[in-house]
Amino acid sequence: LDLIAAAIRHAGSDRIGIYLTARGLTNEVYYAAQKAARFIGTNNVDNAARVCHAPSTVALKESLGVAATTCSYRDVIESDLVVLFGSDVANAQPVFMKYLYLAKKRGARVVVVNPLREPGLERYWVPSNVESAVFGTLVADEFYGVHTGGDIAFVNGVLKCMLARGSIDRSFVTEHTTGFDALLAELEEEPFPALERASGVDRPAMDRFATTYGAAGSAVLVWSMGVTQHAHGVDNVRAIVNLALARGNVGRTGAGLMPIRGHSGVQGGAEMGCYATAFPGGAPVDAEHAAALAAEWGFDVPARPGLDAGAMVDAARRGTLDVLWSSGGNFLDVLPAPQATRDALARVPLRVHQDIVLTKQMLVEPGETVVLLPAATRYEQPGGGTSTTTERRVAFSPEIPGPRVGEARAEWQIFGDVARRVRPGDAGKLGCETAEGIRAEIARVVPAYRGIESLRELGDALQIGGRHLCEGGMFPTRDGRARFSVVVPPRVDVPEGAFVLSTRRGKQFNSMVWATRDPLTGAQRDALLMAPDDARRLGVGDGDPIVVRSAFGEMRARVHTAPIREGNVQAFFPEANVLLPAERRDPSGVPDYNTVVEVVPTA
Repeated sequence: LDLIAAAIRHAGSDRIGIYLTARGLTNEVYYAAQKAARFIGTNNVDNAARVCHAPSTVALKESLGVAATTCSYRDVIESDLVVLFGSDVANAQPVFMKYLYLAKKRGARVVVVNPLREPGLERYWVPSNVESAVFGTLVADEFYGVHTGGDIAFVNGVLKCMLARGSIDRSFVTEHTTGFDALLAELEEEPFPALERASGVDRPAMDRFATTYGAAGSAVLVWSMGVTQHAHGVDNVRAIVNLALARGNVGRTGAGLMPIRGHSGVQGGAEMGCYATAFPGGAPVDAEHAAALAAEWGFDVPARPGLDAGAMVDAARRGTLDVLWSSGGNFLDVLPAPQATRDALARVPLRVHQDIVLTKQMLVEPGETVVLLPAATRYEQPGGGTSTTTERRVAFSPEIPGPRVGEARAEWQIFGDVARRVRPGDAGKLGCETAEGIRAEIARVVPAYRGIESLRELGDALQIGGRHLCEGGMFPTRDGRARFSVVVPPRVDVPEGAFVLSTRRGKQFNSMVWATRDPLTGAQRDALLMAPDDARRLGVGDGDPIVVRSAFGEMRARVHTAPIREGNVQAFFPEANVLLPAERRDPSGVPDYNTVVEVVPTA
């Protein structure tokens, strides 16, 4: 710890970066880490939300005044319609399938908007229900196979159909929103033939979706990485928000916007302020809010935004980052362009890897030094810990007694101990000396989390904001209204015979692959999922070897035909990361996990 502290002092606050993963970290760890970073003098602290739902945070905050799901799982169960955009919940969030099962039993319809007709969303076996576990449950009632990146064009086409049908909730739009006229003007400039080409869905199908959506008394709109991990991820989310506002599907029973999370703790990361662009409570990083935090904490707080996750790697590549401290995570497998990431990591003089498992990035040759710090799991954290779920529920987990691993320590302790060594003369100002003390401070600094200090036993929980945010059409914005956004379908130039590739998950947890065969699609890890007609045009069939080549790299693969929109292909993450550009990101900082490729038969 002394070595790390000395390196941080020598580097200076602008040349360090602290990154936290989402693997089981507690709110207490997130809060202590970001406070330690600011105590050291930097806002270069970020977490895994940056590479998944950063676009959702930006779009929801600016449109609704909130940066989280507006509804609860109970609303999914009680809704008339659940729409899944770019979200294979059967694979990535399987517990959610229980709520879809219960919703279907009540008569809800489920609609999927996705390039691939995911098998797990057609029929799924919910293990907690005997009937479903034995016979399976038919899940999706309708599929709309959009092009990769075609969501905005599809939603804009649906809105045009709704306008023609008179199914816009004009009362809600007039009384509770702003910006609809500007959106309407843009929609009038977008002809259906252009929207059909961009989305991959014809006008009659758009009209069918509009009919289903307009007939539903309530709807929950759900999305995840298939929407956010694009160069236009924020605009994708804005389009979905537009669709919800058009029918008043916010702030009431059975309705809402749900950016579904794949981890039990990632929602709390940004809310604790473990974010390069936000202070605790989601406050902006500026002089006013830095001064308020300084008054609370008793030390100066930097007032300009820091380096986000991608920018930290960019700085490492340029040689302007001297210390990179990672709590969990695996940039080498997670980020696009793994060779460029490897080269960047190798240039950092000191890398600190704090984790509960060994990862490949730890083995990259260091610029000078690599320090490995064994961390305790969330269940070994003294004083217990809390995490915030997709539905904003803060749940307490007590410390579980039993044997401990070597020198593994709670991660909030590690961050605190190093920070005090960096500034020993001010060590008493940091606080964060017990889990109970951290929760008490969270309650003071993040008003929405008041009550967290009272969580002490297994099962103790509170829901931030209650069942619904923005209830009754009351939005925490400057004028109290939600905001429609003008979004224009992105232009994607795909040469004749080329494909748009997106990455996907199989049997895995993030970059940790559990099986070589995906049990839902039947695809092996080297598979390229491709439409049967596209395969026939190339003269290839299932199992045939191919080379997939982009402007940034190439990989060998085997054909796996699947019910995917023609002109689109999918390959598994992280293997396909070699095809992706290193620095193409959405303005929110999320990497683009899509690219144009050619497929070359090799047999």
